Amino acid sequence: MSYKEQMHEMRGELRTLYKAIPGATKGFAELSKAVHDEGVLAPKMKECIAVGIAVAQHCLPCLNYHVDALMKAGGTREELADTLAMAIQMGGGPALMYAGHALACWDELAAD
Repeated sequence: MSYKEQMHEMRGELRTLYKAIPGATKGFAELSKAVHDEGVLAPKMKECIAVGIAVAQHCLPCLNYHVDALMKAGGTREELADTLAMAIQMGGGPALMYAGHALACWDELAAD
């Protein structure tokens, strides 16, 4: 399954989840909005941090979402690669494997 297909499927699953537990998901959405709208870090930097955490936590859906968000925030492939290098340094071998997913996701999304 392509990264785009994975992202589409996850968004559908999240819509279903949001309907099943609207209170919890509304709260999470409000937290996410506040984190993105407030603070001194630029959106691109925040997305680099999110990608690094997604790699370290081995969360492929998170990784797909935040690679896409990093692209939309004006990030470059080189900035993604530097973020991945830091995540690998902090996370070791398992992070190295997920970093490969992140770069492949970027390349697939950039091909459009």
